[in-house]
Amino acid sequence: MDPVLLFKALILGIVEGLTEFLPVSSTGHLILVGDLLEFNEDREKVFMIAIQLGAILAVCWEYRRKIVDVITGIGSEKSAQRFVLNLLIAFMPAAVLGLLFIDSIKQYLFNPLSVATALVIGGIVILWAERRDHQIEVEHIDNMDWKHALKVGCAQCLALIPGTSRSGATIIGGLLFGLSRKAAAEFSFFLAIPVMFAATFYDVYRNRAILEFNDVGMFAVGFVAAFFSALVAVRGLLRFISNHDFTLFAYYRIIFGCVILLTAYTGVVGWSEFG
Repeated sequence: MDPVLLFKALILGIVEGLTEFLPVSSTGHLILVGDLLEFNEDREKVFMIAIQLGAILAVCWEYRRKIVDVITGIGSEKSAQRFVLNLLIAFMPAAVLGLLFIDSIKQYLFNPLSVATALVIGGIVILWAERRDHQIEVEHIDNMDWKHALKVGCAQCLALIPGTSRSGATIIGGLLFGLSRKAAAEFSFFLAIPVMFAATFYDVYRNRAILEFNDVGMFAVGFVAAFFSALVAVRGLLRFISNHDFTLFAYYRIIFGCVILLTAYTGVVGWSEFG
């Protein structure tokens, strides 16, 4: 296996894990970093989606007690049944739209220009959302009903646009729809489990013809890097939101997006979409 390719996989795995659960768009960062590393062929785009599984397994590990409680109680406990139902309801809107439009999204929106634009717009939306008075209806995810879940699921559909951020759409959507910061963040984490498992296996299966046995090392390095860096990010985010809002992430998105646009139009960086 080419050591340069493995190094690129390591970098991208770390980027995926650190950004997946923050409202800054992991897919957007992967597209941008992949473009800089000249890591943007079709099989490498499959890699960028597949390593999300490493990040989501970090959430499964971090919340293993909750997951075990839900699995063991789903046959008898109403709270476990309601929790699973809420996840399924929130999962469906993006799943349906993703199946219908994933090819068009990859063709037209998987590029630095789209990502940079979505980063800036998303940052402005976060700033607007944080300046509103939050009316908290749900303090804990176990208190959510199906209407809250459906609203968050509809908000998640915006994340089909690279650069928007799945966690950003669901967390900010949750805040707008009455969830506390902790409830919004944790529901976003749990909602990522079915979404990212489905996206990973579907994309790998449909692109299996372009993958080779030699790709195993690249995928393994990215997977492990994403797992451990995601553990750091999830724990850090939960500590951060206990005392802060998401304004810092909004400013980061806006500044980062503007830097991408500026470097593109001045020619400092030869981003592929602008070339």
